[in-house]
Amino acid sequence: MPPWESITKQEQEAWTAAVSVVAGQAGHTLTEAPDTRPLVIQVGDQRRTFHTDFTAGREGNLAIDDDFTSSHHARFQTVRGLWYVEDLGSTNGTSLNGRRIHAAQLLKKRDKIRIGHTVMTVVSA
Repeated sequence: MPPWESITKQEQEAWTAAVSVVAGQAGHTLTEAPDTRPLVIQVGDQRRTFHTDFTAGREGNLAIDDDFTSSHHARFQTVRGLWYVEDLGSTNGTSLNGRRIHAAQLLKKRDKIRIGHTVMTVVSA
């Protein structure tokens, strides 16, 4: 986990909102989610833009033709204007920047996501 001072103001607000909900301090939560920027992902020579939550896999919204990919392998979702990726219990797992993930992970520009043998790059998040 990076130091509090090194994350963006938007990330600090998202964490503060999440902690206040868990702690039951509803009076301190944000009332409206910030505008979500689209997630742009490059797979090979193709770029795809997403504005809402989606799944990636052989049968996902982001279809991946890879024998080492599950039907619905990973979920990409927005929380308070930030994009996250999480593995959906796939057999071969999902990696972010070379490390297998076990919980939802925040995405940022230039992140590398591996699903099966397919590697994609975050162009913007």
